[in-house]
Parts: sequence; structure tokens; C-alpha cells
Amino acid sequence: MKPLKQYRFGFDPWGLILFLLVMLPNFVWFAVPAPDDILRADSVTPVVDAIGSVFQVLTVACLCFVILLLTLPPCLAFLLFAIDRKNLPAILFATVFTVCHLTFRVVNFV
Repeated sequence: MKPLKQYRFGFDPWGLILFLLVMLPNFVWFAVPAPDDILRADSVTPVVDAIGSVFQVLTVACLCFVILLLTLPPCLAFLLFAIDRKNLPAILFATVFTVCHLTFRVVNFV
């Protein structure tokens, strides 16, 4: 397993190719649907489908925002600690640090 600092955000052509290959059967099915398409029938497992959809979105979000998830929680911990202590200078500094840190990550890695 690679150390987290070796991960980078950016466009990955191989990721796009993988996505297109995985989705190819769906594109074909959409373009040339079967005459008696049982896959377009109402689902008998709507709860499972909904849970699957939520986790699909979460998976994509985690793949896209790993760096941001590593950036925000530590900053928010400092900010919330400063707010809890009612330390106005620390709140100001933590807020500016959070904005700068997040801007750096988004501009350089997303």
C-alpha cells in the first residue's frame, strides 16, 4: 500500500478507459434494447437499490476527494477547538489556514 502523500488528483486517461469499458454493455443495451426488456421492469428490491445508489455515489466521491478528506478534518478540528475555547485570534488564524490549505489542495490536486 502506498503512503497517502504519493496519491495525486488529476485526470487519468486509464480511468476514463476503464469507465468506458465497464459501461460499454450499458451503452449497447441503451442503443439497442431487447424487445422484452426485463431489466426495465420495476424493481422488487427498492431498498437495496437505494442503498446501492448511495454507496455508488459515496464510492465515486471518495475516489475523487481523498485529498480533500485528508485536508478538511484536521483543519476543522483546530477550528472547532478554537471555537470551543472562544479564542478569537485562533479562530481567525484557523479559518485563514483552512481556506489557504483547502485552496492549495484544490488548485494543485483536483
